[in-house]
Amino acid sequence: MRFADLHAFDLTPREAVALQREFAGLVTRRADRRRRPRFIGGVDVSYERGEKRFFAGIVVYDTVARQAVARAGAVRESPFPYVPGLLSFREGPAVLDAARALAPDVAVDALIFDGHGLAHPRRFGLACHLGLWLGVPSVGCAKSLLVGEHGAVGPARGDRAPLSHRGEVIGAALRTRAGTRPVYVSVGHLMDLETAIDLVLRAGGGRRLPEPTRLAHQYVNEMRRAAASGRMAP
Repeated sequence: MRFADLHAFDLTPREAVALQREFAGLVTRRADRRRRPRFIGGVDVSYERGEKRFFAGIVVYDTVARQAVARAGAVRESPFPYVPGLLSFREGPAVLDAARALAPDVAVDALIFDGHGLAHPRRFGLACHLGLWLGVPSVGCAKSLLVGEHGAVGPARGDRAPLSHRGEVIGAALRTRAGTRPVYVSVGHLMDLETAIDLVLRAGGGRRLPEPTRLAHQYVNEMRRAAASGRMAP
């Protein structure tokens, strides 16, 4: 991964909104389809409600061997307030620290974020924002809807319905497992929607969430619990 020093994070909410509108035009909505990503990083963040300390983690999952091959975490305080639609300014600095903590020889072909990409009021959610920072094909895969609406989703794994907002398709409601609620998949950066959907399905471990983000979710909660008990998770 490369790190593009795009901007400072000590912004006001008004400045953050203006930055989103400016940088949304830099997002690339095309994927390189010459090869399928093998090593997929799952990204998640955990924190206590009302706290300013964020526990971020990245777990790299080998889709061929079907196992995690690397992980790295970071803890960082962020003074940015909770404002709907500006999540990346609260969580972003900790995620970037976790990315820097990954060993330099760890391959990361793509990232799946527990959050939104284009499925965002200003088309610049967490997966777009940090995808630009890291220069890696990225996907948003969220458990809940932020904006938009969709029709019925079929009952089988792989069934999907377009997610639309203001006359634009911004993602898809995707059934990743029969009998579970759909997840909301959207383009982050260097990605198109069909490739994003394929990536999420290929990274599935038989559960509702793709395996990389499920493992990242476990990891960051493990870190938070360890910190609360006075020890830190490895």
